[in-house]
Formats: sequence, C-alpha cells, structure tokens
Amino acid sequence: MKESTRLFDCIQVHLDKHPNQEMMAGKEGGQWKKYSVQQVSETVDSISAGLLNLGFGPGDMTEEGRDKISILSKNRVEWMLLDLAVQQIGAVLVPIYPTINVNELEFILNNAGVKAVFVNDEELFLKVLSLKDKVPSLKEIFTFEHVPNARHWKEVIAAATPEAKKKIAPISTQIGTEDLATIIYTSGTTGTPKGVMLSHSNIVTNVKSCFTLFPPGDKALSFLPLNHIFERMVTYLYLFKGVVIYYAESLDTIGENLKEVSPNMFTTVPRLLEKVYERIMQKGNELKGMKRKLFFWAHALGERFEINKKRGAWYNFQLALANKIIFNKWRQGLGNEVHAIITGSAACQVRLIRIFTAAKIVIMEGYGLTETSPVVSVNHFQERDRKIGTVGPVIDGVEVKIAEDGEILCKGPNIMMGYYKRPDLTADVIKEGWFYTGDIGVMDGNFLKITDRKKELFKTSGGKYVAPLSVENKLKESMFIEQVMLIGPDRKFVSALIVPSFANLKDWCRKNGIPFDSHDQVIKNPKVLDMFKELVESFNKFFNHVEQVKKFELMPGEWTVEGGELTPTLKLKRKVITEKYRDAIERIYAE
Repeated sequence: MKESTRLFDCIQVHLDKHPNQEMMAGKEGGQWKKYSVQQVSETVDSISAGLLNLGFGPGDMTEEGRDKISILSKNRVEWMLLDLAVQQIGAVLVPIYPTINVNELEFILNNAGVKAVFVNDEELFLKVLSLKDKVPSLKEIFTFEHVPNARHWKEVIAAATPEAKKKIAPISTQIGTEDLATIIYTSGTTGTPKGVMLSHSNIVTNVKSCFTLFPPGDKALSFLPLNHIFERMVTYLYLFKGVVIYYAESLDTIGENLKEVSPNMFTTVPRLLEKVYERIMQKGNELKGMKRKLFFWAHALGERFEINKKRGAWYNFQLALANKIIFNKWRQGLGNEVHAIITGSAACQVRLIRIFTAAKIVIMEGYGLTETSPVVSVNHFQERDRKIGTVGPVIDGVEVKIAEDGEILCKGPNIMMGYYKRPDLTADVIKEGWFYTGDIGVMDGNFLKITDRKKELFKTSGGKYVAPLSVENKLKESMFIEQVMLIGPDRKFVSALIVPSFANLKDWCRKNGIPFDSHDQVIKNPKVLDMFKELVESFNKFFNHVEQVKKFELMPGEWTVEGGELTPTLKLKRKVITEKYRDAIERIYAE
C-alpha cells in the first residue's frame, strides 16, 4: 500500500498483478453478479469519461470549484463504481442518506451546489425531481433502476468516447493526497447538516492504520449505508486488501444473504446486532425440554466469558462443548464463516460482546466520528489488543488526550479538512490542531473507554449530573426492553420512556394468562406495569442514587428512522423524542 495515496488507487494496486481477481458483487435478477478488478477498472473509466463528456469535472480544482455529484441510493456495486469514477476526474461525491427529509435534502443540494444526482429508484427520483426548481445548480438526475421519464445511469457510460477516456489520466495525475475526496453531511441529532470535508489522505491514512488490525478472510457482506463514513472507509480497506465485497439486497434480506455469501466479516451498528441477538433468544425461548436447558446453559456460560483471563479447565471444557452443540448454530445463522463483526457508531452492550465472543464470533467495537475519517480507536482482531467494555487501543498515527472536563480530544492525519463553507464552525471544534469530539471518556491503560456524549449529559433540578448512555445500555440488557431513553434535565428525579420488546412481552403474557390484543392495550395492563416496575427496580441497584429510574412510561411502538426518532445510524434523536412524547413525560412528573 506504500504507493497508494488516493482512494481510487485501490484499483491500480490489483490491476497489474491480479486483473481477473473478483472485487465486488451484487444481486442482479436474483443471481450474484461478480465484477473482476479488470471489469471494475473499465466500467469506472467509462463512467468517468461519460461524466467528462456530459460537462462534469474538476472545475478549477479548488474545493468550491470542483463539480459536486450526489448519490441517494442503497448499497450496490454501482454506488462504489460511481464513487471511484467521480474521484479520478477531480469531481467530489456528496453522498446523502436515502431516508433524508425533503427540507434537509434541499439544504444540502444547495449548500454543496450539486450539479448531478444519482438515485436508486423511482421513489428517490421523484423526491429529487420535486426540488429541481429550488436547486439552481442541479443539471441532471440519473437512476440506477429503470424509471419512466428518467435518465438511466448507463446513459453516462454511453456518453463515453475514446477521446474523453484519454483526458482521465492527465486529470487524475494532478490529484494529490491532500485534495478533497468527498463531502459528507452529518445528519446529527440536532441542527442543520454540516458538510464534513475529507481528503484522500484523511481516509487513506485511516485505512493504512487499520490494515493489520482487521480479521483474516477474503469475503465481506456490506449493508450499512455507504453514505456513512464508517462503511465507506471499511469498504476502501476491503478494496485495498483484496477482500471481495458482496452488497446485501436490503436490510430485510441480510439473513438470507449471509447464508448465500458466507462472509468472513461485516460491519454493523449495535442496534442491528441487538436485533440478531433478540431473534436468537426468541428461538431459544421456543425450545422445549433438554434442548431449552442446553441453550440457556450455553448462554449462561457466554455471559461469564472474559478475554485474556483464565477461567479454568472446567469452564474451558464446558465452553468448548457449548460451541460444538449450541453456538455452532449461531455461527451457521451468520453463514458459518464469520471471523469477526466490526461495530461502531454507538455503544454496544457489553453482555452482547461477551456472549458473541464466547461463541467464536469476535466483536470488534471501535470509536470514531465523520470528522475523524472515522476511526480513532478499535478493538483488534488479535486477542491481546481487545478489552470488553472499551473501544480498543488508539490506532497508529492518531493521538488522544482527555481534557479536564473529560472530553476526548484527538489529533492526526485523519482529522477533517473542515466544514464546507463554514470556517466558523471548524474553528469551534479544531483548536491548536486538536479536534474536540464532544464525547466524554477515559483511558483504561492503553484502551479508550467512552462514558457519554458531552451534549447528552444532563443536570437534574438538584444540580446533579447524569450520563444517560451507560444507564440506558444496562437497562437494554433485559429481554423485555427494546429501546429506552432517560428523562431528567432540570427535573427532580430521573425517569424513562421504555419501548418494550413486544415479541418477548407477548410470550410472557401468554404464559401468565394476560390478554395481548394490541400494543396500546397491553402497555396499560396493571400486571404488565407491575412486571416492568420490578424489572426497573432490579436494575436500579447497578446505578448510583441520582441515576436510578424512579418512574417510567411504556411506549406503544418502536422508534425508527422513518418515524423521525432515530438518526440514519440508529442513534436516539433525544430532542425529537422529548417533543413527540411530551404528554407522556408530563404525566410522569405530574404528581
């Protein structure tokens, strides 16, 4: 990787030696279609040439002068082909979450001065088309799926000519490692989106620092949105490393795709890992007799698992047996070849990491932000550099220090160029070369531990500070709690909004002879409320007095991205939830 200083160099790295090696694959007409390095290279050059002929390119090579091209699409081979093609002609890709609301979309397209947008399907085409008159810079909209009255992306390839292809090399050779590679608008939990400018160097140095820390293997499944820097950076790591990327058809088909592809690794966010675990536990609860006993015996062993600590010969013998007869089925459900799952974006439950690792599915939890390209620290695949309850050692080339108030500051080649057209906001977060993350943490030896988000800390009316994240994560260890948000800023005591795990609650109601007609009805049932009261009380012993949940309200449905309660990376939008469920919160504090 020494010669690779720009992201699009990932093609050339393999082209000379292994042109026929598979690089990526996607489902087309129900079958996996694989693309070799040679095919990727030729298609990327054709897209680049087509874009140049259609009038898109490097402009005057300045940050604002380069043409901006947006993409709103699910993960697919075409996503990455476009990314590479745009980069090598000096234009800039501005990826946008497909679930974005129209007002934010209009802001981003205008703020970035986007000239062309590539969309997945008709729904997204109509979404962008509705803004065409409000975005003066927008010249073209292309679609990946065939959509009536829309330009198909293959029209770009059709516009390529031999003359245009000859223009690619003179442009790409001028692109330096410090040049702008992409602008990623952070969705954030509050406020207007900010365009994070990342250079080739920002992401390439991050890739190089993580190169040896990742699991072995040559196949990965991709389903986390590519417009998020976490999945995008890991994608480049795969591409440079020669790992073949299979793009899942959708979030709903992950289970099937895992079995079809049998990947060695994939990335996820804790919310999706929790859902995998919940499905496994539901199947365990359906078992009868000895099978059920063995399932929960293996699960209990997993809960006691420790890394780098001797548990004794008897424990090791039992765990080996559990892996042979119970946990092997967990691995089969993930395709049977998974060496590791890399998780980030939010805190992962410690209990989940323990159990999955005991089941020989290594969970590598890491930490970073869009502004840090993104990895600051990560638990390595090698066991000696993993510690449960932390986000791993800080990666090579990055420095971390903890400010007096506990905020994590970092410095290194991965720190963004700045926020697009917002030097004022850039100056707020980068001071003397140190990036102020807004997260609170401590160093545990050489491992970084996140304790909370600075802006999520709140003070009760008694003047006591509460860090909600650790309390919420502990409560979510209960099989009956799907989602939870602590309430308490400027209030006398801490309370919570709880979304029950309705599948497990339904099972509990059946066993206890309680009717389960609807979500709205069951959350008002006195016996259900009593059960949750006891449950919350049993967890309160883990928290100090000020953190203990004194009251709660049960919510009738899951919080989602579509409902507006979660960010696209599945973090809680606390302000939105507080506003949306204001009546429930007022009921809690009414007495």
